[in-house]
Amino acid sequence: MKNKRAFTVMAVAIVFGLAAVLFASRWLLTQPGGSSGRIAVAAADISLGQRLTPEMFKLAEWPADSVPKGAFTDPQKLGGRVLKSNLLMGEPVSEVKLAPAGTLGGLSALITEGKRAITVRVNDVIGVAGFTLPGNYVDIIVSTQKDAVPGAEGREQSISKIVLERILVLAVAQEVNRDETKPKVVNAVTLEVTPEQAEKLDLARSVGTLSLALRNQVDPQSAATQGATKLTLLPMAPQAAPKPAPKPAPAARPVIAKVAAPVRRNCVTVLNGLRMSQECF
Repeated sequence: MKNKRAFTVMAVAIVFGLAAVLFASRWLLTQPGGSSGRIAVAAADISLGQRLTPEMFKLAEWPADSVPKGAFTDPQKLGGRVLKSNLLMGEPVSEVKLAPAGTLGGLSALITEGKRAITVRVNDVIGVAGFTLPGNYVDIIVSTQKDAVPGAEGREQSISKIVLERILVLAVAQEVNRDETKPKVVNAVTLEVTPEQAEKLDLARSVGTLSLALRNQVDPQSAATQGATKLTLLPMAPQAAPKPAPKPAPAARPVIAKVAAPVRRNCVTVLNGLRMSQECF
């Protein structure tokens, strides 16, 4: 009797359990799934400056509430566009990462509107031992001869001076890839400058030797310097004040001998016949 009751309770529990599972599965099937869409993502790593083709992208499912602004749903619309930044595989492409429509590929797509690109020759020393990479900021130092001040005596003197600050490096040699982290010795660096800075840079490299000073990416401070000359680089040691010359001894005054005043005497004239004589006393 007891066993029969236990089996009955167990059977009822199993039936209720199966019914609960059935109702739960039906409820889940009737619930609307999370909305999603398909957007274009990079099928492989793509470097900046490249001219895009639809084959470089594929459609991938993406949550509707986190779709990037300006994302593309049709890879065909990306044909002929140019990237302004690198894309990693699986990363969505958006309008902000593309150059304006009609832009040709290459370095010109990376130049900010209103600015210019100018290339300067460097070596392993001037190029900061190869650590100057695309995307870095540098200061430009010129070493030249300073003109003598008109009307003053003296010749030209050597001087080194920072002439341009916080200049963006667009490319090193013929590479614009900004993900490179290893130092690389090159013979040319392309910089992004304003038209006025381009004029200064062109004059600076014609009158002296240029050097690059790598600076912190987020440091906006300006370096107000007067430039370094031989005088400021190698200041002369202060000289001891000359000892005053001893005063000459006063010249001896000449001794003037005093002449005794003649003694005044009384004289009388004496007549003796035809003879006349004078007697003093």
